[in-house]
Amino acid sequence: MHRVSDLFWICVFVVGFALRAQADQPDKPNFIIIYCDNLGYGDVEPFGSKLNRTPNLNRMEMEGRRFEQFYVTAGVCTPSRASIMTGCYAQRVGMHMNERDGWVLRPISPFGLNPDETTIAEVLKTVGYRTGIIGKWHLGDQKPFLPMEQGFDYFYGIPYSDDMTKEVGATMGEKFDGKHWPPLPVMLNDQVVKSGVDRNLLTQDYTQKAVDFIIEAKDEPFFLYLPQAMPGSTTKPFASAAFKGKSKSGPWGDSVEELDWSTGEVMKTLEKLGITGRTLVIFTSDNGSPMGEDMDGLERGTNKPLHGRGYTTSEGGFRVPTIMWWPGVIAPGTVCRELATTMDLLPTFAAMAGARVDGSKQIDGHDIRPLVFGKTGAKTPYEVFYYYDQDQLQAIRRGPWKLFIPLDDFKTHPHFTKGGSTSPLLFNLEEDISSRNNLAAENPKIVHEMMMWAQKGRKDLGDVNVKGAGQRAPGKIDNPVPVKM
Repeated sequence: MHRVSDLFWICVFVVGFALRAQADQPDKPNFIIIYCDNLGYGDVEPFGSKLNRTPNLNRMEMEGRRFEQFYVTAGVCTPSRASIMTGCYAQRVGMHMNERDGWVLRPISPFGLNPDETTIAEVLKTVGYRTGIIGKWHLGDQKPFLPMEQGFDYFYGIPYSDDMTKEVGATMGEKFDGKHWPPLPVMLNDQVVKSGVDRNLLTQDYTQKAVDFIIEAKDEPFFLYLPQAMPGSTTKPFASAAFKGKSKSGPWGDSVEELDWSTGEVMKTLEKLGITGRTLVIFTSDNGSPMGEDMDGLERGTNKPLHGRGYTTSEGGFRVPTIMWWPGVIAPGTVCRELATTMDLLPTFAAMAGARVDGSKQIDGHDIRPLVFGKTGAKTPYEVFYYYDQDQLQAIRRGPWKLFIPLDDFKTHPHFTKGGSTSPLLFNLEEDISSRNNLAAENPKIVHEMMMWAQKGRKDLGDVNVKGAGQRAPGKIDNPVPVKM
């Protein structure tokens, strides 16, 4: 009887907290996005890891809100980052692929995020925010595309992936102009301040710069975008001496545990400054782990219990571990099981900050404050969610259902190794988190309905050799040059 009574009062507390939260939200709260690189769904303790120690994320979970169905819009770096910046599918803003670089931007690319697009930083600056990015940009390394031209007051970090080094460029051939790639550059605003970097120290370096930024900006509303370099795109992740060789799952685990430490340093700084009550911290990843050749191994992380690797349209590629922490505003120890995405952060932050989103250009994200604050009965705002591999629509999500579209051919596919398939694959993700049971034959009406939604997506966002009516062009310049000191 006591147990039933306790559960009743816990429920009353959580519901009451949610009802008060939005009303109690401070004007112009601070926003921090910690955006890991290739961190898998199962790489941290709040999402099931039994090996990697993540005490600070455990604390975030206990004091905040875990999002179990939070998605990115691509299984790889550049398009994923375009979506978090613009609130759009990468296909809408032309950042899903190009004829020179493929699906991610390489050094000395003529392409980048079009300056005509409105970024999350530009939206927040209209209402007085100080904006900073510390870490990996990867939306163009030429001056018109760099963060200082896209709404950021401060940039410290690398313009592309940490594995895009001079040594790697030498092996890439003429297509990517690899022989002219510079040593990995660290930039301060629009200038290179280091040429050639010890990648073992990137997490440590970014963390100190993030702490410094928060201290300097504490008296004004600020937005800090912290796209970490780790666990990273390489086969061997990096970590500083304090973490190297300390985890139970090798170098990948070392880097994950250092990311947890870094997150803890951010939280401690906010607490010391007394600004946790007006700061929303979001921890997430740009896509799932690529995983190793052995899908049961841990050398490149894990997305289990989800199916598939990063760099694909599998759940493991698109669904990422996400926790939101805002003491006193978000009810502690709560879970959101509704679908939300990185595209939602721009309109949600704008609504929280009292900023206006330019309505002249379509965005795909939604204001998800009801989900963030745990409003009773809040549901996902998405009628449908699209999974693209570069310019190819491969799957769609509607309610609990995920349909992989029959294709004559495909670029990459999480359920096939080559060729195509004339049969649809239909999974109920709420009952079958690992996508094991194809229910297409038993549900022909659902398959038909979802195929109609797929056609709508193609018309708007395009497909292979199909220009979508809602697509916009990426930025492009003539005669790009290497980023050098």
